[in-house]
Amino acid sequence: MSPSDLRKVKRVLSFADDLHAMMEERDITRELVESDQFVQRAVTTPLYNIGEYVSHLSKETREEHPDIPWSKVAGLRHRLVHDCESTKWDIVTQVLFDDLWEFADQLRKLVADAERDEVEPGEADRDEA
Repeated sequence: MSPSDLRKVKRVLSFADDLHAMMEERDITRELVESDQFVQRAVTTPLYNIGEYVSHLSKETREEHPDIPWSKVAGLRHRLVHDCESTKWDIVTQVLFDDLWEFADQLRKLVADAERDEVEPGEADRDEA
């Protein structure tokens, strides 16, 4: 993965972690997401940002990891931004409480693998000596 893409993926993780912390801090429930306009606006901004960064990842990175739902994440951002009046809050709720954390876990593994691959062969052995 290119250094630029690695930075973008880390930024996506930062947005996801911040969103998760905010939701826990403020006791945001599924019911609130589906019914409270203030909460809806608060949770969609990080989703916009996540989708925006994902949409700017290189084609190579997306193709190297077809198991990660890149197009769905970018597509959600597009729908939230450009078709906001038709937002299906039950779907956003599912993303927030179910899908986003699995996606974040996939990205954590991707980052760990990329950072491990950055270590030159034999470099880790010298550090342990």
